[in-house]
Amino acid sequence: MFRKAFPIRQLSTKPAVVEVTRTTTISVGGGTQQQQHQQQQVQQRPTTSRLGALRAQLAQEAITLQDFALPPPPTHEEEEETIENNATIATSSSSTTTTTTKIKRRMAPPRPAKILPKPSWLKAQPATSENYLSLRSTVRELGLATVCEEAKCPNIGECWGGSDGDGPDSTATATIMIMGDTCTRGCSFCAVKTSRKPPPLDPNEPNKVATAVGKWGLDYVVLTSVDRDDLDDQGSGHFRNVVQALKRQGSGDGGGGGGEDKEILVEALTPDFRGDLNLVTQVATSGLDVYAHNIETVERLQRRVRDRRAGYQQSLSVLEHVKIVNPNVLSKTSVMLGLGENDDDIRQLLSDLRNIDVDVVTFGQYLQPSRRHLPVKEYVTPQKFDEWKAEAEDMGFKYVASGPLVRSSYKAGEFYLKNLLRERERELVYA
Repeated sequence: MFRKAFPIRQLSTKPAVVEVTRTTTISVGGGTQQQQHQQQQVQQRPTTSRLGALRAQLAQEAITLQDFALPPPPTHEEEEETIENNATIATSSSSTTTTTTKIKRRMAPPRPAKILPKPSWLKAQPATSENYLSLRSTVRELGLATVCEEAKCPNIGECWGGSDGDGPDSTATATIMIMGDTCTRGCSFCAVKTSRKPPPLDPNEPNKVATAVGKWGLDYVVLTSVDRDDLDDQGSGHFRNVVQALKRQGSGDGGGGGGEDKEILVEALTPDFRGDLNLVTQVATSGLDVYAHNIETVERLQRRVRDRRAGYQQSLSVLEHVKIVNPNVLSKTSVMLGLGENDDDIRQLLSDLRNIDVDVVTFGQYLQPSRRHLPVKEYVTPQKFDEWKAEAEDMGFKYVASGPLVRSSYKAGEFYLKNLLRERERELVYA
């Protein structure tokens, strides 16, 4: 004999507004007479007014009234649930009671992250120079994407604008983002769009990038890309094609036009290709000058900061393999500060990077792109950035860029060219 299983219904424990309607049937002289008594039961405990709730929450949290005025993020929608419970209890052949319960529940928005006020030293150069406007015009014309714009980099005016003069400080740097503007991963610090299935690759992109660089007259180009876990080779072949097209452009074989041919230095800031070292080899042997892959943060904070498919040891294996297959290339990585790391975490990170012969490391302040991203735990002072620069240089890194507004490719051409000048000066001294 089998018993029929009935589903268990979960009811809210919140106070509800209960409407009770009682219908009584009385027999009088062979006839019937119905009397209805309606009564509405209010909540057992009084409902707190909205003003009182605001005052109570303001007393507990360091937030502003603007947080209450703005609507909650679209991912947290208001939910209304109505539960009706009809129970009929037969007390006698002439008495029937019907109870109807209606519950309206509204989900509370998440607590807003406490946003620290930005310090005075976080000021960037406005994007108004002629170089900046020229680069932006070409990007629009050729349908290209740049990480400078997609990631809302504060240094776009300074990097694209370059500096006055003919020395290495006059080098303008553009970071072109290839393989589209939509990433298959969702790191909690990054402002780039995400999707499981981004649009297909543009087969003409290598020629478009070479044409743009030819028009700009740049001699140092940083390529980066979104992650493309949806592709068989994760975009490594496309990355290699773009690098080689730029090198042909610099040697005069690219046909991109735009002025006198000159050597183009190429830095590639790559994904981790999920740790597939064969794919890393494709890019590392493409003819580039600097192979960059960002480890982003210290080991302890990896899971909190990066997508679950990324990892500390995986990034170290990528950087180590680059120097094995191409010893002449410079390897580079970048670290964000202000996410909750401590000094011991950073020293361990620097030690791990030197153990695999990473040449260049940069330190920069993490800035929260929006309320949906990780909040800033600390604004690191410029003096502290200088201390990390000195400590890293003492450990043997060939070049260290460290400052609140430093990014992975921040004025990368200047850093790279200055480093080359120093190396040449040393060679002359010892010659």
